[in-house]
Amino acid sequence: MTLPAEMLHVDLPQPGGPEAMVMARGPLPAVRAGEILLRVEAAGVNRPDVLQRMGAYPPPKDASPILGLEVAGEIVAIGEGVSGFSIGEKVTALANGGGYAAYCAVPAGQALPYPKGFDAVQAAALPETFFTVWANLFQMAGLTEGETVLIHGGTSGIGTTAIQLARAFGAEVFATAGSAEKCAACVSLGAKRAINYREEDFAAVIREETGKRGVDAILDMVGAPYFERNIASLAKDGCLSIIAFLQGSVAEKVDLMPIMIKRLTVTGSTMRPRTAQEKQAIRDELLSEVWPLLEKGTVRPVIHAVLPFSEVAEAHRLMETSQHVGKIILKL
Repeated sequence: MTLPAEMLHVDLPQPGGPEAMVMARGPLPAVRAGEILLRVEAAGVNRPDVLQRMGAYPPPKDASPILGLEVAGEIVAIGEGVSGFSIGEKVTALANGGGYAAYCAVPAGQALPYPKGFDAVQAAALPETFFTVWANLFQMAGLTEGETVLIHGGTSGIGTTAIQLARAFGAEVFATAGSAEKCAACVSLGAKRAINYREEDFAAVIREETGKRGVDAILDMVGAPYFERNIASLAKDGCLSIIAFLQGSVAEKVDLMPIMIKRLTVTGSTMRPRTAQEKQAIRDELLSEVWPLLEKGTVRPVIHAVLPFSEVAEAHRLMETSQHVGKIILKL
């Protein structure tokens, strides 16, 4: 396959607001051993992209400085040592960077075939949220059938994914959201009860809904302001899994005694610094456990907006308003 010498990509000359991103042309990424090169058809927009654009989330040393952590498209080149993929195959992948571009090199161990019936836009909405939810809620927090879970930010890309997966695997779901309309969206996705955090204290609601028992797991992206109420909302042997700090990471004057009394686990992680082996292990479980659910229609990505590649600044502005329900996708 003949490839062009240059590609269109989003450049970030210096950190700043959405307007800091500009369209540019540059060389295609080199394909290293263990990688595949994709001609990108669609790319997801995520909170870490916004943080990187602002200068608060620098890429790893060996990653592309170009924004973008999830892509879907056609394989156009295969690196040394890669097996199981072929030129022309359509895959979606968790990228270590470089997704906002016409071509993106990704580790083969982080790529998955499009679920049957999916197009590029739907496929691009999967990797970042599904890798994150599976690793943090199922692998680390150990959510299983018959348990209860509280998911904060229920209408975010992470939230809509977590609600559906938790329900699909037999858990009872509670979620928080910031409006009546968003709460209704959470219920439509499978939440037993959605809590409008602007009008209700989620800890009081959880206490009432569970007969003072609490939930077995909490997936939190808010951070410090929720920490004490999260701990209060957990049942004995429960787990708090923290994946972001949208409202800060420093919790002051917090009583840690309930953690000991209730034998709680507090854990957290970010996806990008994980090793290639760790990400491939998550990929393998998604392929065996979750991809069949996507192909059956049991779980579906929720897509709020699809914007052309040239409107990447508008996509970031939309992300920062937090008015969206589900994913924001760029289409090339």
